[in-house]
Amino acid sequence: MHNHTMMRPRLFTTSFLIRAAVLASVLVASTTGCKRPKENADKTPKEATTTTPTPTTAAPTTPNGSAGAPAKPGASTKVGVVFDVGGLGDKSFNDAANRGMLKAKAELGVQTQIIEPGDGSDRESALRQRAAAGDNVVIGVGFIFSDDITKLAGQFPDTKFACIDYNLPQGVEKAPPNLVGLRFREQEGSFLVGAIAGRVTKTKKIGFVGGMKIPLIHKFEVGFEAGIKQVCPDCTMLSAYAGTEPKAFADPTKGKELALSQYARGVDIIYHASGKTGDGVFDAAKEQKKFAIGVDSDQFHVAPCCVLTSMIKKVDVAVFDTIKKVSENKFTSGVYEFGLAEDGVGFVYDENNKAFIPQAVIDEVNGLAKQIIAGTIKVPSE
Repeated sequence: MHNHTMMRPRLFTTSFLIRAAVLASVLVASTTGCKRPKENADKTPKEATTTTPTPTTAAPTTPNGSAGAPAKPGASTKVGVVFDVGGLGDKSFNDAANRGMLKAKAELGVQTQIIEPGDGSDRESALRQRAAAGDNVVIGVGFIFSDDITKLAGQFPDTKFACIDYNLPQGVEKAPPNLVGLRFREQEGSFLVGAIAGRVTKTKKIGFVGGMKIPLIHKFEVGFEAGIKQVCPDCTMLSAYAGTEPKAFADPTKGKELALSQYARGVDIIYHASGKTGDGVFDAAKEQKKFAIGVDSDQFHVAPCCVLTSMIKKVDVAVFDTIKKVSENKFTSGVYEFGLAEDGVGFVYDENNKAFIPQAVIDEVNGLAKQIIAGTIKVPSE
């Protein structure tokens, strides 16, 4: 407006000037009156979003919701998760379960509580604590929970329970009606990373490091060896376990010792299925400038120099889906298995590791995956 009036000074009249002066004073008053709130607008919301989220925008997930923001579908669902040996930060199995829980919290608005127990009876008491607190679903992350969670399902019939890598306890024919067991065909994903190792190895010596020596981890081992032999019949595999107790999944020192021993014997790729013990395997790989293969989650970031690939076990998907079913009242008991056909296992091939693996190898391995799904390749599990 000012530029326009400056171009036409001769058209000004006394009355116009009076009106202009009044208008100018109003504008000055209004702009100066807005100035302080504008400074507050720059500062206050930043503080508000970091300290007290506004329910109507930043945090519409509260159980009661708020005006203009309906509660998310799972806002009234309480979830308790009890982690396995190694706990959070294992960059593997427990962290995968945690991702699934956090996704449910973000997308469904569920309320969550976690417990990281120690050894022995702590597991049972942790599960019991969450059930007694009134959680709608209590999840045990690991086969070790199988016996305790089956017993507690009987004692808390109104609580839903879920167990990753669930095994029916001896003498129990089927899971209780309020319990779901989530199992995986780890041998199928292990077969594929074994085939990758069999094609990439230069020494034709490949290693396996397991955590606790149990049938579950043996599935990883035999599937891996079968994949190696599928593409490299004259390759040999060295195998070692960190122990026979649950703490074998949380012993990086032992993992490094076992890996260094295998590398010293000519192995150039080691696949680990050992939880936090695998950190030691990656340390050894970095020291020796050799390859290692991650497990359960994409572990490339643990040792970018040396992680050839990772066998993915989609614990996060199983956890999220279970929580979602509970929140939608669609929970179904039973024992369910997830393999290649169900997209429950797989391997990593992306921008991070594609320089390590020729495309022809990936094409071949994808072909093997199709044969496994079709049933023309039977992967051993024991």
